[in-house]
Amino acid sequence: MTTPLPATLLIVDDTPENIAVLFTFLSGQGFKVLVAETGEDALENAHEEQPDLILLDVLMPGIDGFETCRRLKSDLSTQEIPVIFITALSDTLDKVKAFKLGAVDYITKPFQQEEVLARVNTHLTIRRLQQELQAQKAALEQANLELQRLATLDSLTKVANRRRLDEYLQREWRRGVREQTPLSLILCDIDYFKNYNDNYGHQAGDDCLQQVAEAISKAVKRPGDLVARYGGEEFTVILPHTFLEGANQVAHFIQHNLRELKIVHSHSSVDEYVTLSIGVATMVPHPQKTPEQLVGMADSALYEAKKQGRNRIVLNDGLK
Repeated sequence: MTTPLPATLLIVDDTPENIAVLFTFLSGQGFKVLVAETGEDALENAHEEQPDLILLDVLMPGIDGFETCRRLKSDLSTQEIPVIFITALSDTLDKVKAFKLGAVDYITKPFQQEEVLARVNTHLTIRRLQQELQAQKAALEQANLELQRLATLDSLTKVANRRRLDEYLQREWRRGVREQTPLSLILCDIDYFKNYNDNYGHQAGDDCLQQVAEAISKAVKRPGDLVARYGGEEFTVILPHTFLEGANQVAHFIQHNLRELKIVHSHSSVDEYVTLSIGVATMVPHPQKTPEQLVGMADSALYEAKKQGRNRIVLNDGLK
């Protein structure tokens, strides 16, 4: 276990005697102590050294402590550093002003060293707890994002699952209705996959599905396109803002990528390697129509591809 580094304090005061007293005392308590005699130097030190806490006088040449505090709190790099004012000003209005500017505490001179130590330790503890809470919150948010990702991911093929597909299709359909832009959908089915599973085993079948999913994913280039497992040995690709010609090109890229893999399938009636039958459909979404109609068009095209002998692409243009 590593020993935690001592907290760093920045003392800001234009009186050398005050600096000397606080420096000696706080250094003796194990703190790393930095000093600045002007507000300008304080801002520079705070930005570069990132102290854990600042002890700030009000009455100083140049910019005073109030203005120094205001600038510290307006800078993203220093705004979280706690500031304790140590000053001879004891008027209530000055204290109120200090707290409004973002100070966490206010100590009047002449000060007692033990009181300064107690307040410093209190606010260092509060800051440490706040930092731990922020770290836990960030970790929790990251964990939630990962859970959301896993909840929409097909565990075997690592592409989107059916739930994610349905949500995305509905979203892009609504967008298409608003913008009146074409939406294309590709539906792919592995030819004679049951024969593949029966003869090579389910482990080989899972490997085949993973390779097919990868081949499809590599054919899809745009961030707004989605590859998903439709179910079983069927995959789908959603292509927003895409006419039939563009979707057809993607389908041919998919076929090309799969041929390059040369996954042996000696029990297929159409080829010695694993192949896909593909149906492609395009529509401009309309309020009187549904995304299910687009899926139905792609499914009809897929059925026709199988009917024509499989291992081919059939198009269904809903724009005509």
